[in-house]
Amino acid sequence: MPLTVKNQAETVDNNDYTRRNRFTGESIELTKDEAKKHDEIFYHEALATLEDKQLGTGESKHWQEMRERLHWFRKNNAKAYMVLLD
Repeated sequence: MPLTVKNQAETVDNNDYTRRNRFTGESIELTKDEAKKHDEIFYHEALATLEDKQLGTGESKHWQEMRERLHWFRKNNAKAYMVLLD
């Protein structure tokens, strides 16, 4: 059964780029580009988790997409990485 997801281009921009750590509740203000990359991390994590149910654990191509964005944060905004993603 194919996965159906909303196109990210359809997302409405409300000009709020604050993101919160889902475990600690700590938040940080990001740039528009950083907020997009942050949201894509969780988008790809969700798709990978669903796809792994069909393909087997760790088999989804979305894990690599997620890792690339995590690496981007470690390299380009280590503080945001530590607050939101570590």
